[in-house]
Amino acid sequence: MEPIKLYEQWLHDFADDAETVQDLLAIKDDPKEIEDRFYRDLEFGTAGMRGVLGAGTNRLNKYNVRRVSRALAKYILTTPDGAERGVAIAYDSRRKSTEFAKEAALVLCAAGVKVFLYESLRPVPVLSFTVRHLKCIAGIVITASHNPAQYNGYKVYWTDGAQMPPDSVKGITDRLPETTFAESLPMDEQAALDKGLLTYIGKDVDDAYIAAVKKLSVNPELAREMGETLKIVYTPLHGSGNIPVRRIFDEIGMKHVYVVKEQELPDGEFPTVKVPNPEDPAAFTLALAMQKELGADLCVGTDPDCDRVGIACMTDNGLRLLNGNQIGCILLHYILSQKKERGELPANAAAVTTIVSTEMARAIAEDYGVKLIKVLTGFKYIAEQIHLFETTGCNTFMFGFEESYGFLSGTDVRDKDGVNACMLIAEAASWYKKMYNKTLADAIDMLYEKYGYYGDKVTSFVLPGKDGLEKMQHTMAALRENPPKDFAGEKVVAVRDYQTSVRTTVDGETETLTLPKSNVLYFELENKAWICVRPSGTEPKIKLYVNAVSGSDAETKKLLNAYSDAAVKLLESL
Repeated sequence: MEPIKLYEQWLHDFADDAETVQDLLAIKDDPKEIEDRFYRDLEFGTAGMRGVLGAGTNRLNKYNVRRVSRALAKYILTTPDGAERGVAIAYDSRRKSTEFAKEAALVLCAAGVKVFLYESLRPVPVLSFTVRHLKCIAGIVITASHNPAQYNGYKVYWTDGAQMPPDSVKGITDRLPETTFAESLPMDEQAALDKGLLTYIGKDVDDAYIAAVKKLSVNPELAREMGETLKIVYTPLHGSGNIPVRRIFDEIGMKHVYVVKEQELPDGEFPTVKVPNPEDPAAFTLALAMQKELGADLCVGTDPDCDRVGIACMTDNGLRLLNGNQIGCILLHYILSQKKERGELPANAAAVTTIVSTEMARAIAEDYGVKLIKVLTGFKYIAEQIHLFETTGCNTFMFGFEESYGFLSGTDVRDKDGVNACMLIAEAASWYKKMYNKTLADAIDMLYEKYGYYGDKVTSFVLPGKDGLEKMQHTMAALRENPPKDFAGEKVVAVRDYQTSVRTTVDGETETLTLPKSNVLYFELENKAWICVRPSGTEPKIKLYVNAVSGSDAETKKLLNAYSDAAVKLLESL
């Protein structure tokens, strides 16, 4: 149906909904906006749905939440004991998160599916844990992670606590076209409670989760000792990390934790930041000022759903933020070195990271005789490896990380875990302070000296709307048809096309790639450098990753800038 016809249909069908009508009437003279809101249905992909809030088929609103929840219910009803096992639901501090969580819950209840709903906001890792802890068939988190305030999302987890696998996603997407708004109505809340279909949960599961995180402490004695003096500034960036992160710091013995008051309480408007993303240095402005004032050893920030963590340290040259690759390598080295020292490193130990994360992780893993496995971008692929390890016994999971600030060291959670990461970061900071009187900024420099100066640079090309989608498709197609021969004079020695599952060398030799098919192009350069291009799976953007390594910090930066400038110029030309 034409966008304008769908627009008119929504005005008619939801005439009793004053908020929706007002939103639609505000764009009645804006054909471009009408087209963008109605040219397609909001896509349900591998991580669920994420979109701008507002009325329309291509926006996140209660009607789309109801409809996808009904499709999920239909799929669950085809699984053994699925309705009885039920669905756990959590949500963060974003606009309409509470409303959407309850809408999803009551639509599921109306279909006869039990729901375990948190009584207040919780992080993503807590939901992942809850699915496993309560033995639910599925889980939902209402969140848009680190996106700007106008976004929200609907993430679906499956029975193992990881994001839904492709066959289960298909179970929903196959049922969405046949699912109408009219049939996707919520049950009365009191009726759902009375019938035992809706249960509110909280403290008991929180306690179990915190106990599971504490078991992952590598050196609890050291944490208690150094916690008497180590100073930490923490900001939850108006999100769901405030209570669990502060609790884990307290329970492992961190006595001096200072919270940024302006960013302490949940607020979906995120009034103190442009983007609530610990990858963005601007998000740390208030925390860094506090850190400088207090002379704190460490500054830690989590995003709204508390699955990502960023850190900053005081140095002689001022405050320094570390990126996701650097944090991941510090934690990997800390875990492996301490486990080995304590005689606790299994013979079949393995770490998992992604194809767009630093190769420095491989150098560290090999140094400790640990297997490193690289997977596609997305923490669900790391979770798949954990499941494989458990079912086959082939390896013991030690640590997993993504360059996009996601970390995990345990198996009770199957997504990146900001609470787990904050605990490990505090421990690692304690260890470097006691052993060397150094900060984590010094720690990464020490690792560079030992393993080589690995550097990385990520550039995002934001391409919103229908036109943006077409530009992304055109860009990737053009790169495949005419792949570059070099970047800044550095020869491309091989191209990995994960969409066709073929790696082709400059000499024309080919080999099959074993990872799942994905719209990713990876260019291997001489000198162990590489460049990767892929459309984001959750945002309207193409991401460009550039990595290089050399024997000095200055040379690596020089290489990074040259390769990145050449790659940016190429993509802009397409």
